[in-house]
Amino acid sequence: MGANGNKQEFTGRFRHIWDRERVIAPLLIAPAILYIAVLVGIPFFMAIYYSLSDATIGDPTLNFVGLRNFQDVLMDPVFRQSLKNTLIFTFVSQIFVLVLSKILALALLQDFRGKWLVRFLILMPWTAPIALGTLGWLWMLDSIFSPIDWMLRYLGLLGTPGAILGANSNMYWLGVPALAMFSVILVHIWRMLPLSTVILLAGLTAIPQEILDAAEVDGAGFWRCLFQITIPLLFPILAIAFLFGIVFTFTDIAVVYVLTQGGPIHSTQVLASWAFFKGIEAGDLAQGAAVAVFLFPVMAGVAVLILRFARRTEVT
Repeated sequence: MGANGNKQEFTGRFRHIWDRERVIAPLLIAPAILYIAVLVGIPFFMAIYYSLSDATIGDPTLNFVGLRNFQDVLMDPVFRQSLKNTLIFTFVSQIFVLVLSKILALALLQDFRGKWLVRFLILMPWTAPIALGTLGWLWMLDSIFSPIDWMLRYLGLLGTPGAILGANSNMYWLGVPALAMFSVILVHIWRMLPLSTVILLAGLTAIPQEILDAAEVDGAGFWRCLFQITIPLLFPILAIAFLFGIVFTFTDIAVVYVLTQGGPIHSTQVLASWAFFKGIEAGDLAQGAAVAVFLFPVMAGVAVLILRFARRTEVT
């Protein structure tokens, strides 16, 4: 009887420990911290270590050179062009993504036949592998067999004297710098639109219906409700959607690598692709790591600004 009593007392104390928030909370979050430390932290610190050395693929020995790689990178005109392109691609595409996702989210709130099919089709670009979807765009933007060019020729907008888009039979989407930049931005919009739409749709469904009903009773129309109620209440959600889009677009390499490989003449080169070409294909691991590490302070600064904005605009 005494042994059973001691066993029950021990079991009760053990259960009491598991009920404590100070004990269970660290245990639950530990796997996530371990995952980040192993799969993100270790490569990040290795990249910093490589960026301060003179390591190459041909000679992997590490000799400390300080900030020389960063100085060389900042003097590189291709790096400056890549940084400019990255900022343009990211912010231009995300502005369009926010506007279009807001329109789609409002439309998907309405009841209509085939709503489930529309939602499925909208989510398709996000669920499909990035490289596979980009290969589809590579075919559609082909310099000779582009179906977009065929449609433009069929409509008389291309390929005839006096046509709006010129007398050439093809647009050469990926061969002209301006058109190549437009194509990359278009693919980024197509890719990020589903995620932003889902985030905004969740935010719209969270707005209390009583507020909208009260505004309707007071005589507020659609546009007044949109700009004075819906959008202000969605500001924190919009900020989070914008942040996710910036992170995914800023660090993306697949779209540029598959479509243009940074061409023509580095006009669509971005930091992620230039780090790959410099560090892997050119064999200069140190400078490639320096370019990759440069992504961190830029992204950290943008993330802090957006999160502070989201916190200030949060409605309690």
